[in-house]
Amino acid sequence: MNDLSGFCETTRALHNGAAPAGLLRTPSPVVQRGSTVLLPTAEALYDTSRTTYGRGGLATHQALCEALSDLEHAERTFLYPSGLSAITGVLQALTAAGDHILVTDAAYNPTRRFIEGTLRRFGVGATYYPACASAEEIAQLIQPNTRLVYMESPASLTFEIQDVPAIAAMAQAHDLVTVVDNTWASGVLFKPLDHGVDISIQALTKYVCGHSDVFMGSAAVRGPAAELLARSSYEVGWAVSPDDAYLALRGLRTLHSRLAHHGASALQVARWLQDQPEVAEVLCPGLPGARGHELWKRDFTGMCGLFGVILEPASEGAVKAMVEGLMLFGLGYSWGGFESLALPCDPQLAARVCDPAREGPLLRLHIGLETPADLIRDLRGGLDRLASHGGVRD
Repeated sequence: MNDLSGFCETTRALHNGAAPAGLLRTPSPVVQRGSTVLLPTAEALYDTSRTTYGRGGLATHQALCEALSDLEHAERTFLYPSGLSAITGVLQALTAAGDHILVTDAAYNPTRRFIEGTLRRFGVGATYYPACASAEEIAQLIQPNTRLVYMESPASLTFEIQDVPAIAAMAQAHDLVTVVDNTWASGVLFKPLDHGVDISIQALTKYVCGHSDVFMGSAAVRGPAAELLARSSYEVGWAVSPDDAYLALRGLRTLHSRLAHHGASALQVARWLQDQPEVAEVLCPGLPGARGHELWKRDFTGMCGLFGVILEPASEGAVKAMVEGLMLFGLGYSWGGFESLALPCDPQLAARVCDPAREGPLLRLHIGLETPADLIRDLRGGLDRLASHGGVRD
């Protein structure tokens, strides 16, 4: 450290307290905050192989990216300030005016809004394929200017399972980039990059952060698409705070244990729901006999806490009475935190090209870390309210 004793107190107050040369070792990295990065030489200021500005990521960001790359078997991982910005950032980086993309009809609704809004304004077209379409059926939709195939498996709200390996192989044969929203599996239950996918996106907001209090997204990449994402991130200025990166890294430490708990509880609740007279169908790929179960069993290693429930025909008022009286299930968007949530989904299905077949209203449930028996008791009370409002088929 330089001797500052010859300078006045005001100047010393500005320059004292710099980071020590050596830090004590702790289980997690230090939260390194800073916009300015002090370089050793004038030449280093223009060395593009190193971080020269804090927005590019400091120690905490680097530790999180390395951990996520290890989790998803990726060559590089990029961070974004939300799950949606990870999706929009990837699509923006990989497309240009005049391009065409193929997108699952069951994609996350904000993904569709970005495609139909921003991307179309900038001259990128899209075709939506049915959530259960085969690789061969999707191939029939390829146009001369098609650049990528966008997947989400299980599908948002309706939980269809796509044959990701077959679609990725088909896309590779046509020189198309493949992208999958892998948030449901959280990089643990399914490894898209091992199945030929180029980019795996996660909303780290969900299970990785795990406490419903941090926004963040990631894109884990193999192959040449990494350079496109790196260039776009640099040009657009995507960045996350070091404190949020620390919280995501902290959540990652317990991700496997929490996912196992969520998944086991979700299966217990889903099995119970199958036997209730007010329930027409449970959309839970981990259940034998459920839609997509065989593909799920082939490709996935477990369940998370999120699944859907199709009720027997019921009025909107009956559904409201059911969910608004729940004590342990909050009414809210997002999922992946410690708490259980319920969400009536019918209004969100209107945007789809292919209206999914269902007998009655669709609910999405997130099973949190509460005791399953307590959640079942709460749901039974909700189903009783549904029935009392005429929500049971005669």
